[in-house]
Amino acid sequence: MVKKLKKQLYPVARFFFDKYISKQRKYTYEGITIAIHEEVFPPKFTISTKILLEYIKPLDLKDKNFLELGCGSGIISLFAASKGAKVTASDINQTAIRILKEAAINNEISINVVYSDLLESLQNQQFDYIIINPPYYPKAPQNDKERAWFCGENFEYFEKLFLQLPHHLSPNTWMILSEDCEIDHIKQLAIKNGLFFKLILEKSVIREKNYIFQIEKS
Repeated sequence: MVKKLKKQLYPVARFFFDKYISKQRKYTYEGITIAIHEEVFPPKFTISTKILLEYIKPLDLKDKNFLELGCGSGIISLFAASKGAKVTASDINQTAIRILKEAAINNEISINVVYSDLLESLQNQQFDYIIINPPYYPKAPQNDKERAWFCGENFEYFEKLFLQLPHHLSPNTWMILSEDCEIDHIKQLAIKNGLFFKLILEKSVIREKNYIFQIEKS
């Protein structure tokens, strides 16, 4: 019933969401301010970003190698770097990369921002933490903006990710997913590549359950 209601309200919510981000906006977390760009995954209205920020908040990240894979706005990367982590933030969206580089300068926070299609540009690099807030709606993205939401009609994003990930897997490789997505199917794609999901956090926000999974080798 809840999922059905969400689908019915989605067109209305999307209209107001697009109208909001069409104007120049800013978002601030723990004293770090970023610009919200209409072509980049936004942290203000997305529950997943806030859950991840709160989850890493108590962690001791000093001198830890930290990767935010598909960083979008980069607020997680900037916050981790402010806690002393050695951060790499990657994305396939050139607009996201440009905006994040500007935000790093404006906030006087040092991070390494790179263009990468998943892990392709990060070969031979290992990390203590890998954070993934993936697109999970099964639809073919038409542009970089849609790649933040849609994983392909046949979940191509996850097929490619789980093929690459075993070569980079860290003790703390975390992915956040919503009950709105096809979690069981995504888990099966991981299993095909010798990976499994271990639930480390379940949190409900506005009657929507979100889960942080630790990805491990089976």
